[in-house]
Amino acid sequence: MDISREVFDIVASNFCIRGKVVDVIPMTSGNINRTFMVTADVNGGFKKYVFQRINTFVFKQPRYIMSNIDHVTKFIAEKIEKNGLNPDGVMHFLDTKDGINYVEDGDGFWRVYEYVPNSITVNLCNDLGKLRSAGKAFGNFQMLLSDFDASKLYETIPNFHNTKARVENFFNNVAKDECGRVAEVKEEIEFIEKFRPLGTKLSEMVEAGELPLRVTHNDTKINNVLFDITTGEAKTVIDLDTVMPGLVAHDFGDAIRFAANKAAEDEPDVSKVGLDIERYRAFAEGFIAEVAHSLTENEIKTLALGAFTMTYELVVRFLDDYITGDKYFKTLYEGHNLVRTRAQLTLAKDMYSMLDEMNAIVSEISGIKI
Repeated sequence: MDISREVFDIVASNFCIRGKVVDVIPMTSGNINRTFMVTADVNGGFKKYVFQRINTFVFKQPRYIMSNIDHVTKFIAEKIEKNGLNPDGVMHFLDTKDGINYVEDGDGFWRVYEYVPNSITVNLCNDLGKLRSAGKAFGNFQMLLSDFDASKLYETIPNFHNTKARVENFFNNVAKDECGRVAEVKEEIEFIEKFRPLGTKLSEMVEAGELPLRVTHNDTKINNVLFDITTGEAKTVIDLDTVMPGLVAHDFGDAIRFAANKAAEDEPDVSKVGLDIERYRAFAEGFIAEVAHSLTENEIKTLALGAFTMTYELVVRFLDDYITGDKYFKTLYEGHNLVRTRAQLTLAKDMYSMLDEMNAIVSEISGIKI
């Protein structure tokens, strides 16, 4: 570990953690921030915290991120307390003695939150019960924030899920062909052009004022849910770095893209790729039951489209990265982004062929005719 114990003592004192730091264990989950399990001896009893040093190269405005997190977590906590709900439904970030939720000094940009005991994360899941519970957790997150004014939050990553803008940027890069790779991906480009009207429909609806911007998580992969080790039920949603204004359909859709795919996001054998409709149904049951009453009809009617849209968007993003020299996504081998592109393209085609069935499931669960 390249960070001295003294640094953790200083960070702990800034966050008013009483007692001595007795153990620091690096946590390997996550590819961006440095995360540590820290145990403090507080009056003879041991209490665990999670310390994170934010990667300020990736997150250029960490104060904006922490401001968004502060607004959202405190809003949820107040609502939970007022309504007597399960307190596990929100992450608890510590404030410093100055009343802010981060420390910025010569050792980095730090935040601390309470460790949630008896909990685990999963990367892949075939368990329909777990998927339903994950859907419930993300739906509950949306529901608790349904009356929060999203305009109070910073847009920490401008145009993050503006599919229309991403497609326009993609075709600009196709025209430049700076790496000479366009000729080998003509079929993939034709797919993006063919489905451009459907893939950018949600962006068009936002521009027309037909869909509201809400507080959204924007990284709704199943590994961003903590599950109870004993019961297998979801406890809380984690990784709030991308919380900002967005569309409910994008959150629902990205969760489906990741969790209901029969294969990995970068499966080279595309014959293994496809939408598992039972996984889709399980997640949808959990999600929609929690949040439907707080959504507009248009929001409910576009949930299934959100799954196609997010998959289409990833086709665009992976292929754009490939033709511009693999500068954004971490790659493990030559052509990795092209493999990702083709896997997501196959999934998007499957979703398109099943869109009526996907809409029917949403309609059945929500009671809204689509």
